[in-house]
Amino acid sequence: MVGIILASHGGFAEGIYQSGEMIFGKQENVKACILKPSEGPDDIRKKMEDAIASFDDPEQVLFLIDLWGGTPFNQANNLFDKHQDTWAIVTGLNLPMLIEAYGARLQDGITAQQIAKQIMEPAKNGVKVRPESIQPETEKPQQVQSNGANTVSSIPEGTVLGDGHIKYSLIRIDSRLLHGQVATAWTKSVRPDRIIVVSDNVSKDKLRKNMIIQAAPPGVRANVVPIKKMIEVSKDPRFGATKALVLFENPEDALKAIEGGVDIKTLNIGSMAHSEGKVAVNKVLSLNEKDVETYDKLNEMGIKFDVRKVPNDSPENMMDLVNKAREELAKKK
Repeated sequence: MVGIILASHGGFAEGIYQSGEMIFGKQENVKACILKPSEGPDDIRKKMEDAIASFDDPEQVLFLIDLWGGTPFNQANNLFDKHQDTWAIVTGLNLPMLIEAYGARLQDGITAQQIAKQIMEPAKNGVKVRPESIQPETEKPQQVQSNGANTVSSIPEGTVLGDGHIKYSLIRIDSRLLHGQVATAWTKSVRPDRIIVVSDNVSKDKLRKNMIIQAAPPGVRANVVPIKKMIEVSKDPRFGATKALVLFENPEDALKAIEGGVDIKTLNIGSMAHSEGKVAVNKVLSLNEKDVETYDKLNEMGIKFDVRKVPNDSPENMMDLVNKAREELAKKK
């Protein structure tokens, strides 16, 4: 795996390392090297050398650095001179750049220089402004996607694309729906071309629906649809060439979709927010009696559960968590 060095003046590199971990999970072969106010060029160089020596493959190293021409860059550049065929340096470090790099590293056989090339555009696209009216004319803001379930309305009904069956790269239950961990970590991991948020409530909420559509990462369409529409989409052969990441707000909505004919075999369980009447079973999951009943029914139907907040997390046993909730709820009666 390509090793990554995050380098900066002051604690910036350590901070963005922590931010990346929150979104994408723990990462191996990544080191933050900071230049403290009391340190000089030799100090940051030594930190970089120690980091490289700790990597599994010191021949594949990517430097992500805060500023071109600064001391961290200059010292990385001195080291780079002897490895120009395999190493790469990118400056202007930001979080979209780092997340893209983490996602790119998942590709088998990818090199440091290939990752460097791949992360440039997402790094630039991560710089946006509201209101859009003050966006420089030379930089066109990303167009908001249609809030309809599909963009195939111009294709005659009955047309079969691909094999006629929509592909599910991930189907997730997450009370936050489309947020940072989904838009970055999971999207980079499963690489869908469409994100579909399935919720009767959200599909009627214009403000929330538009916020979700705008939160879609570059290159991925986002749609918000009611459950009935998702059932129709799942049976429409015009979506046969679509690879979708589907988000449900709660297990009850997922159950309705399955009962309506949506072919779901595995549910990724992300977060379920705490509210009155719920009990916490881990740091991100809280269940009430209705949730427990729903997960029991899903389990009886043979649905598998993948309990992970981010791709790098170790999966937990969902039914153990359900039983824990059952016991805690019984104590409250």
